[in-house]
Amino acid sequence: MDKLIDKLVDTRWFMKIVALILALFLFDSVYDADKELKDINVPGQQDSGIVEDVPVKSYYDTENLVVTGIPETVDLSIEGPKSHLEQAKKLQNFEVYVDLTNAEIGSQRVEIKIRDISDKLDVTINPQYADVTVHEKVTQEFKVDAEFNNGLLGEGYSADAASAEPRTVKITGAKEVIERISFVKATLDVKGPITETITDEATVRVLDREMNKLDVIVEPQVIQVTVPVKQLSKTVPVTIVRKGDPQDGVTINSIELDVNEASITGREEILNETESVRVEVDVSKIEKDTVLTLPVIIPNGISAVDPKTVEASIDISTEENAENTEREEESTEEPAEETQAQEQEETKTFSSLPINLAGLAEEYEAVLKNPASGRTSITVTGKSSTVQDLKAEDFNLYLSLADLGEGDHEVPINVDGPSGVNIKPASGNATITITRKEEA
Repeated sequence: MDKLIDKLVDTRWFMKIVALILALFLFDSVYDADKELKDINVPGQQDSGIVEDVPVKSYYDTENLVVTGIPETVDLSIEGPKSHLEQAKKLQNFEVYVDLTNAEIGSQRVEIKIRDISDKLDVTINPQYADVTVHEKVTQEFKVDAEFNNGLLGEGYSADAASAEPRTVKITGAKEVIERISFVKATLDVKGPITETITDEATVRVLDREMNKLDVIVEPQVIQVTVPVKQLSKTVPVTIVRKGDPQDGVTINSIELDVNEASITGREEILNETESVRVEVDVSKIEKDTVLTLPVIIPNGISAVDPKTVEASIDISTEENAENTEREEESTEEPAEETQAQEQEETKTFSSLPINLAGLAEEYEAVLKNPASGRTSITVTGKSSTVQDLKAEDFNLYLSLADLGEGDHEVPINVDGPSGVNIKPASGNATITITRKEEA
C-alpha cells in the first residue's frame, strides 16, 4: 500500500490536482475578505449631514454687562469622512459659542464659532453671524403689586387688598430695559368660588407701559400672595309685623323679642338696600299669654341670617281678665289712670344711628373698628304715648375718649335721649384705634 501511495505522489497529474484544490481554497478565502472590507467605513469615504437646534454659549462679563441678540440655537451643516461625521452627530461633544470677552457697550455684529470638533470635518453654521447689543447691567429693587380676580369670590363675600410676601423683588437687566419698567405684578391664579382667605404662589411679571413683558431676571421669580376674604354682613333690627286681627275679647298688650337685632349676609348692593328683617306674628290665633318661636324673614338677595329664629313673648288681656282687674282696682285705692299707664308700654327700635367721638385730644385721631360702619341701633322702651312720638334725632350716641392714648380700646357706647324711657344699645361697647397724627 505504501509503495502504491509513493508511486501515485511521484506522478505529474497528482501534483496538478493537489495544486488546483489549494488554489480553489485560496480564492474562496480572498473573496470573503473582500466582502467584509466592503461593509466597513473606510477613512476615505465622504458624507454630509445636518445637526439642528445646537445651543449657543456666550462668553462675556456677566457681572457688569447684559447681552441681547444672541440666538439660543443654530443649525450645523457638516461634511467629511463618514466615520467622523457619525461620531460628531452622535456625541455632539463640540461647542458652538460667541466670544464677547472684549466687547464694548453698544451694537455690533459678531461671528458664531465652533470648537472641539474634528478638523477633518467642514462645518457651516446657520446663522454664521449675530447682531448683538451689549448693555450696562443694572439691578434695582421694585415693589410688587399683588392682584386677585374679584370675580372668583363666592356670592356674599368680599376681599381686602391682596398682599405679597416678600413685598419687593430685585430685578436685573439692561439699563435701558430697567428704565422702561412700569409695572411689577403678581397675579394669583386660583379657581373659584372663593369663600375664605387664601395664600398661594404667584409668578412675578415685569411689564412696560404698554403691558409688554420685559426680558429681565427677577429674584425671587415666585412669591406668596395672600387675599383676605370675608363674608359681607350687616347688623339690622328685627321688626315685628302683626298679621290678622285679635279674637273677640282679646287685646294684645305687647310683643317682645328675645333678640332685637340680626346679622345678615349677601351681596353688597342688597345689604345696602336692607334696613331690617322681620318676624310675623299671627295675632288671630293668640288666646293667652304665650311664647312663640318664629323664623326671621329676610328679603330676596340676602343669603343668610343669624339668628334664624327668635322667641316672641306675647302678653294679652281678655274681657274676663279686664273684669277681674276692674274688681281688683275697686278693692284698692290705686288710681285707674296709673294702672292703665303701667299696662301701656311699647318698644321701638331705631337703626343705623351714628356713633360720635367726644373728648379726643387734638394730637390724636381715632378710627372705629367695631362696628366698622360707625353706626349701631338702639331699642327704646317706655309708655306708648311717649315712644310713638320719638325720632332718631332725639338720641345722641357717643364715645368718651378723654384721657385715652394710642392703641386699641374698648369703650362703652353712651346714649343721651329723652327721659322717661329705657334706652338699650344693640352693642354695649365699641372698639376703637387711636393713633398720633402725622406732622405736616
